[in-house]
Amino acid sequence: MKIKWRKWNKAIHRDLGYFFFALTIIYSLSGIAVNHINDWNPNYIISHMNVTVHIPAYADQIDKNVVLDILNQIGEKKNYKKHYFPGNTQLKVFVDGGNVIIDLETGNGVVEKIKRRPIFHAVNFLHYNPGKWWTWFSDIYAGALIILAISGLFILRGKNGITRRGAIVTILGIVLPVIYLILFY
Repeated sequence: MKIKWRKWNKAIHRDLGYFFFALTIIYSLSGIAVNHINDWNPNYIISHMNVTVHIPAYADQIDKNVVLDILNQIGEKKNYKKHYFPGNTQLKVFVDGGNVIIDLETGNGVVEKIKRRPIFHAVNFLHYNPGKWWTWFSDIYAGALIILAISGLFILRGKNGITRRGAIVTILGIVLPVIYLILFY
C-alpha cells in the first residue's frame, strides 16, 4: 500500500495553520511592537498634563490634608494613594493610574497618567511567556512553525513548486538573512 504523503502533508499543514492561527497573529503583533520599542511604548500609553496649583499658605508643614487640598484643585483627590518629597521643594504624589509632581515654590506641576495600550499589552503579556504551561505551549507552537515551514515547501507542484519557482524564492529567503548576518553580526 502506497502512502499518500502529499495528502498527509497538505492535511497537516492545513490543520496546524488553522489551529495556530490566533497564536500566529499574537506573536506577529507583539513582534512588530518589540521591533519598534525605541519608537513607542507598546504596553502603555503615557500622557502628561501641565498644571498650576495654589499652594495653601498653611503649607509650611505639608501633611496628607494639604496634599489632598492640592489634588482637589486638579481633580485627583479621590485617586490619592501616597506621597513623598524627592527634593526640598518638590512633592510627588502617587494616584490611581499615574503620579503628580508639584514644585512647591511655584505651584507648577505635571500629571502623568499611565494606561494599558489596548491589544498590544495583552499580546505582549503572552509573548513574554507568563507561566510555565504557557512556555510549553509556546514551544509546541515554535515546533509547529517549523513543521508549517517545511510542509509548506511541498504543497505546490509544477512550475510554482519547490523544484522551480519555489526553489528560487526559498533560496532568496535564506540568502537575505545570511547577507545581513555577514554584514552586521
